[in-house]
Amino acid sequence: MKKHIPNTITCCNLISGCIATFWAFQSDYQMALLFIVIGAVFDFFDGMSARLLGVSSPIGKELDSLADCITFGFAPSAIVFSFLCSSHIHLPYVPFLAFIMAAFSALRLAKFNLDERQALGFIGLPTPANALFWGSLIAGSGEWIANIPYAPYLILLGTFISCYLLISEIPMFALKFKHWGWKGNDIKYIFLLTCIPLLIFLQISGLAAIIAWYIILSIMASKRL
Repeated sequence: MKKHIPNTITCCNLISGCIATFWAFQSDYQMALLFIVIGAVFDFFDGMSARLLGVSSPIGKELDSLADCITFGFAPSAIVFSFLCSSHIHLPYVPFLAFIMAAFSALRLAKFNLDERQALGFIGLPTPANALFWGSLIAGSGEWIANIPYAPYLILLGTFISCYLLISEIPMFALKFKHWGWKGNDIKYIFLLTCIPLLIFLQISGLAAIIAWYIILSIMASKRL
């Protein structure tokens, strides 16, 4: 019985992504973001439960990637697509370019499964971080962004940048600690300490700011190596 628990949690992640996609197509971006966050929680606990129960399996790894592709690839692409469709854009097929991000998310997940360098950190932007960025940006600041001249094209530019970051060779730190000292963990502590004020002052949009800050700190840390 216990061997089915992690896969059940993974399926809950996948279902959360499906529901997030539904709300994205309804232009309810806050609900879409909520279910992406719920999916991220399930994504965290499926791997943890598999390790705790000692029931890790190849099928669980593959299922996890498939679920992540929906929740952290297709769902954020649907959010951007829906937002672009509601914008004043003169080219009717341009919003479909948002789904390029889903393809790059799938490529990122495939690379992650084969890349043995990512045990203690990430190479390229993790798909959950990318999904949380777009979900919180549109949910928290969508109305304000819509009033910016050429906003749809700026969003598309941001989408292409995300695609690059997903498969880039830029090292991104993970919040894993070998020890609790400052040396070697300074970037992680700085990141954690700045997350709280960003969330307080920017609220929902604070998640997007946190992800952007995470990318900047990761690039700064990689330059020191």
